[in-house]
Amino acid sequence: MDKKASRLKRALRLRSKIKRLDVNRLTIHRTSQHIYAQVLSKDGITTLVSSSTAQADIKAVVTNTGNAEAAVEVGKSIAQKAVAAGVTEVAFDRSGFKYHGRVKALADAAREAGLKF
Repeated sequence: MDKKASRLKRALRLRSKIKRLDVNRLTIHRTSQHIYAQVLSKDGITTLVSSSTAQADIKAVVTNTGNAEAAVEVGKSIAQKAVAAGVTEVAFDRSGFKYHGRVKALADAAREAGLKF
C-alpha cells in the first residue's frame, strides 16, 4: 500500500467514527504549498464556512503559505468565521494526515480562537 492509499484508509476510518457523532466537522486538506479548512454540516453535504492560504486576506498576512505560521492564520480565520455562523462545537477531521506540524498548528489555533473539539 502506498503513502496516499494509507492516508485515505485512515481518513475513511476517521470519518466513519465522526459520522456516528452526528456533529459538524472541521475538515482540512494539506498540500505542499497550501492548507485548506472548511466546516461541513452534520450531513456532510453543505459547507458552512471555509478558509485557506489561497485566499487573498491570508496571503497578505503571511510570507510563505506552506508553513505552520500560515496554518495558524487559517485556524484563527476558520474559527472566527465558524463562531460568527453559530458553530462552536465540531469534530476535527484531519483527512488521514498525521497530527503534527501544520495540522497540529491549525487545530491549536482554532481551539484558541473559540472552537471546541
